Amino acid sequence: MTQSDSKSLSDTVISFDQVQHYFGDLLAVEGLNLQVRRGERIAILGRTGAGKSTLLNLLIGNMAPTSGTVRIDNFDPYVQHKKLQGRIGMAFQQARLMPWRTALDNVCVGGEILGQGRSERERAGRYWLEKMHLGDSFDLYPNQLSGGMRQRVSLARAFAVQPVFVLLDESFSALDEVTAKTLRKDFVELADEEEITSIIVTHNIEEAFDLAHRVILLGRPAKILREYQVRDVAPVGTPEFAEVRREIQNIMLDPGSSTEV
Repeated sequence: MTQSDSKSLSDTVISFDQVQHYFGDLLAVEGLNLQVRRGERIAILGRTGAGKSTLLNLLIGNMAPTSGTVRIDNFDPYVQHKKLQGRIGMAFQQARLMPWRTALDNVCVGGEILGQGRSERERAGRYWLEKMHLGDSFDLYPNQLSGGMRQRVSLARAFAVQPVFVLLDESFSALDEVTAKTLRKDFVELADEEEITSIIVTHNIEEAFDLAHRVILLGRPAKILREYQVRDVAPVGTPEFAEVRREIQNIMLDPGSSTEV
């Protein structure tokens, strides 16, 4: 193994190696190979039923693969679930905030799970709420926040535990486009600044290319049909990008017509 190979392995945060998963006789994930490096953002696109939810459940340790291996920072998320407890930051379509807790107390939940002292977790909570432009909202309750503000609290909560990686599952899809666009921009700036590793699951093609370094297009069952390096694709909104968008839509409508990578 060369020095560069060794460095590449040490920089790998998430690894799927020849992963297959069955539900009875139903094949949900087929021979999946995927590595995510430290600080990298990967967007996963796929039509309904492509196995995205199964991948997420494998990733967070809710189930073990039928064959192959899944690793997060060299830990098996199913067998060594406790080692990763509180170390995977997650933000979903709905913010899932506790209505009886303030914004700050919601962000501090992960620190409580990790057994951090009150001052330590509140320091982290304040830091991340300020990073999410909510420095004046520490003491507000969820019903006093707009939808975009609640999602910002959700993201601050995901970041506050200094996670191995952050998982976004349709995190901006319930927001109006103006709010979602602003939040996507803020997320990318923050992720770059903090070198946050993340996996982004979305049905929105433009969002995938706005947020990620790489975009993975899944077939059904879950297998990689196409992989796009975002730096090599024309910017969202240009005529050249419209061609890429049409290509992706056609593959999603007829995944059998695509050559696998």
